Amino acid sequence: MERWPEFVQIKEVGPRDGLQNEKQRISTADKIHWINTLSESGVKEVEYSSFVHPKWVPALSDAHEVGRRIKRNPDVRYSALVPNMKGLDLALEAGIDGASVFMSASETHNRKNINKSIDETYPVLQEVIQEAKDAGKHVTGYVSTVFDCPYEGIITPEQVVHVCEQLIEFGVDDISLGDTIGTAVPAQVDQLLDEVLNRFPSEKVIMHFHDTRGMAIANIMRSMEHGITRFDSAIGGLGGCPYAPGAAGNVATNDVLYLLNGLGVKTGMDETKLQEAALFIQNKLGKVLPSKSLAYAASQS
Repeated sequence: MERWPEFVQIKEVGPRDGLQNEKQRISTADKIHWINTLSESGVKEVEYSSFVHPKWVPALSDAHEVGRRIKRNPDVRYSALVPNMKGLDLALEAGIDGASVFMSASETHNRKNINKSIDETYPVLQEVIQEAKDAGKHVTGYVSTVFDCPYEGIITPEQVVHVCEQLIEFGVDDISLGDTIGTAVPAQVDQLLDEVLNRFPSEKVIMHFHDTRGMAIANIMRSMEHGITRFDSAIGGLGGCPYAPGAAGNVATNDVLYLLNGLGVKTGMDETKLQEAALFIQNKLGKVLPSKSLAYAASQS
């Protein structure tokens, strides 16, 4: 078997996971322009916002307007995070193609993030998943803190598998496993994927790495060795979880693409268009983003 997959699919989560923790507000018009640019980069899915209560994530309070006004590329799935039925109703009105539900493998993080226990979260998500599926939408289940929790420490693969089993039973199309605080190393990826892939096909598994300790690229490579071909990433390395103290941004889409191009793995993505989108949002935020390949490209221009 080849060591690397022939094709890898990247989901761009910058407009949602990237902006949710930013103090600098981005105007609705700029978000729309940015998402439209990302839509031309060859990315297969853009998670463009979150339909949570504006009180919790004020940076994404314009989710409905953004969803209504972005220019839809027929080759791109436009998804959004939905916490409950009210959020789903708003998201469906805004024209989502995919709904993402979320919970944690850690009891404490789940309570901090959702204000419910894990057992209390299941029936809420079950209803959302069923309604989204009935509406013909693709549904992804995010599972946070799958390696380490800022409150509880190490999370066992068994804890993660238990949550995944419930979400799969409820009808999600795929599972995104999140290294929320960005502390995992490849050995932990081995341990988790050995368990997860013993229960579920690799096609249903997406990996979502943050880069707090600089291990995200190494963890992506190890995941690919297990046959994983789908990854979440954020342009420029934007992001961080408001309920995970110390978490850095997501692995940068620019850096993942540089890696995959170097390995000869196809993505269908345009590096130039991606850099254009990254430089745009970097300028609007008024700060240097952590992506190494973006920094190099900027130094050459």
